[in-house]
Amino acid sequence: YGGTEKQLGLKAFRALLNEKMELLGIDSSFIERHLNVGFSGGEKKRAEMLQLAVLQPKLVILDEIDSGLDIDALKKVAASLQVIKNDNPAMGILLITHYQRILDHLTPDAVHVMQDGVITQSGDASLAHKVEAEGYEAN
Repeated sequence: YGGTEKQLGLKAFRALLNEKMELLGIDSSFIERHLNVGFSGGEKKRAEMLQLAVLQPKLVILDEIDSGLDIDALKKVAASLQVIKNDNPAMGILLITHYQRILDHLTPDAVHVMQDGVITQSGDASLAHKVEAEGYEAN
């Protein structure tokens, strides 16, 4: 919790976990299940969002967090990310994606396009929309 600087006892951790589950709108029965056993792709992502909310890292790198999600699960993950960011505004998020669709639900501060390991373009959220509409080669 807080970047591993503080350890919590079981009672305090359970209270924190319950607080974060309520913050993210996750039913309390969720934690009674074995981790990722029988979870759908969306539930696995929700478990990851809960971990982010509890651990409160200073920086998080999300590599294709939108991969394999249907539109409803994608909306839940994006909403959870927004809630987590609002709850921990100092946290930096590097979100790596190949598709615009998650950015329909989140507004990035900056967009960088990487091709062959080199950042070829940088801009605000409008850059992602432009690349989606015109492709990489047009820019």
